[in-house]
Amino acid sequence: MGEIVGAGLLAHVPTIVLPEPTRLELNEGKEITLVTGLRELRRDVFERDDYDTVVVLDSHWATTVEFVVTAQARRAGLYTSEELPRGMCRMPYDFPGDPELARNVASFAGRHGTWITPIDDEYLPIYYATTNLWKYLGEGLPGKRWVSIGVCQTGDMEDHLRLGRALADGVAATDRRVLVIASGALSHTFWPLRELRDHESSDPRHVFTPEARAADLRRIEWFRQGRHDEVLRTMPEFRTHKPEARFHHYVMLAGALGEERCTAPARQYGEYENSVGTGQALLWFDRPSGGWTAPRQENAHA
Repeated sequence: MGEIVGAGLLAHVPTIVLPEPTRLELNEGKEITLVTGLRELRRDVFERDDYDTVVVLDSHWATTVEFVVTAQARRAGLYTSEELPRGMCRMPYDFPGDPELARNVASFAGRHGTWITPIDDEYLPIYYATTNLWKYLGEGLPGKRWVSIGVCQTGDMEDHLRLGRALADGVAATDRRVLVIASGALSHTFWPLRELRDHESSDPRHVFTPEARAADLRRIEWFRQGRHDEVLRTMPEFRTHKPEARFHHYVMLAGALGEERCTAPARQYGEYENSVGTGQALLWFDRPSGGWTAPRQENAHA
């Protein structure tokens, strides 16, 4: 029986794959902590040998009439971003996929009242919400399979929870030990073009509004406390700050980990940072010893 053995809500911003001199120039001479944090996360988690497959819930990949899960035996090529080809240009990627896991996830669509299709087309586009994280967390680690699942732009919160439930069942139906990444930002409003270059530093004071920054920090604290229930309960409030992909990358993750019953606390790598107005963080959830939905230990003196 397969199992999700770790999960993360991880930033994938273009800045992380820029050359170091460019990163320092944009960030007042300092390295952005998303870079150092991803390096630490690789050492702590991804260089271990206790997992088989990484599933990326890709906030940049938006489908329309169904969820899609990649099912190629291998994905390889050169990636140039349509959004920022100057900074993400001909980046090589090459990793095995997991067709068996993809088909198993799709097989549980009916049970959860949704639509999931595995696609093995070698020409299926790839997005930097997947490739940027693979560069840090997967490149150079042979044999680790990587699979991506897109958000569905016509789906609501319940639809994305259903995808997560199907993902958990699909993993359980295999022998895989899986890491799941919700790849995307918190609040996600960019500065207008004529102002943007004044806000390229990673300092959180450059997040688009103080209210968005406060909303992000509140949710980071909830994640650190294992309060997934609060994050889910207040989703309508958070969406006033326009989280990336309506925060559906995280909602899918929550569906796979038990939703409001999930009590896994996050450990944060690096700092909360700005990226041209958007709020970014690296949050990792280890599987609790009692499982993702273990009862929370209440403080009797609180």
